[in-house]
Amino acid sequence: MAKNANYHSGGDSATMSLTSTSQGSSATWRDFVALAKPGILRSNGIAVFAGFWLASHWSINYSTLLWTLLGSLLVMASSCVFNNYLDREMDTKMERTKQRALPTGKISSATVLAYGIILGIVGLTTLFLFSGWLAGVCGIVGMVVYVLVYTMWLKRTSTWSTSVGAISGAMPPVIGYVAVSGKIDLGAILLFAMLFLWQPPHFWALGIRRVEEYRAAGFPLLPVVKGIPRTKLQMLPYIALLIPIPILMYVYNYTGIWFLIIGEILSVLWLVMAVKGFNSQDNDKWAKKVFLFSINYLTIMLLVIVLDTTWL
Repeated sequence: MAKNANYHSGGDSATMSLTSTSQGSSATWRDFVALAKPGILRSNGIAVFAGFWLASHWSINYSTLLWTLLGSLLVMASSCVFNNYLDREMDTKMERTKQRALPTGKISSATVLAYGIILGIVGLTTLFLFSGWLAGVCGIVGMVVYVLVYTMWLKRTSTWSTSVGAISGAMPPVIGYVAVSGKIDLGAILLFAMLFLWQPPHFWALGIRRVEEYRAAGFPLLPVVKGIPRTKLQMLPYIALLIPIPILMYVYNYTGIWFLIIGEILSVLWLVMAVKGFNSQDNDKWAKKVFLFSINYLTIMLLVIVLDTTWL
């Protein structure tokens, strides 16, 4: 779901081997965890929690919360595993991905495929049984967009991959929200909008830093196809459209004054930072700064939503 920086954990030779390859190396449980991209799971888990909390207005059903978190994380993990499976050949061409378990041959593709299927079935079943049919449907939408539309199709063919793929990354807080509310209302729409708008400028900042790697791997990412100046320009409307969201959350009584103040300050700062990119002489340094700011932006925004959710 949310397309964040990918994390990789190396194996431990003292850990019991789970599978072997013809090269003689063995996979460990850490490699299976890495396939699920724990960095993405962590950030998306916070998003699910924030959505659930916002809809609950501090009246929390902790049992439903735990089941929703578990089901969501399993669905996201399944999507990430499928992403690794489908990208296994392209990952061999990129410096930051070529040491993953599939490109190195530590785990067979058949094992990874089965792993993704099992995670998906268990995750979706959990959502439908304990979080409601709408949460389950949102989980399916997130998986279909991420695995089929984004990974299998657009990521390989179009610069629109990042924008369309953002639909899947915007689903986690909606899953948490509808698990409580049982409906799609303005609160769910605003949460979706915040996560949807956040993703393209976040990911394009990474794309600018790794543009040559993406070019070598054959991914038609916006900085590769249209160039870095065009990418900087296209980031602006996404960031600018984040500015009204804290205002609307406050006006419609979803959050309090602190989310309004902090959200506006962070959104404006990000926009100013993005505009300054046109005068930057060091694209890599600027993109790294923007990328790190975007990670902190989302984390702070989600935490403030939780802390500043209204009682009514």
